[in-house]
Amino acid sequence: MKKMSLVLSVVAICLGVAWAKDKQETQGTIVSENSVACGSQSKGKKTSDIMCQEYVIRTDTTEYHVRQEKEAHKELLPVNAPVELTIGKDKMKFKVNGKGYEMLVVSEAAVTSAQPSAPQQ
Repeated sequence: MKKMSLVLSVVAICLGVAWAKDKQETQGTIVSENSVACGSQSKGKKTSDIMCQEYVIRTDTTEYHVRQEKEAHKELLPVNAPVELTIGKDKMKFKVNGKGYEMLVVSEAAVTSAQPSAPQQ
């Protein structure tokens, strides 16, 4: 019986550690916004590009490029705004001015020492 309790405890700890590694909570700053082509739409014989907003969000160590997941998100987010973010797999959830957003992480890069880090508050 003690062995079973020990095994269950170890499994629970491992699952907790794995879950914690999967989701990272941190602070960052929106440093830029660009409109990028993220698909195309055809009407009859005409094809036009669909544009999406791509944001660069910088933390102390990483720079993330994120895009809207759904076309419904059309409002522009303020540049240089501090964000509280959570990263899980290929998605980022964050809050700007108290409003929550979820976007796809399309790339990430380490912040080099030449780039200014996110402002400390």
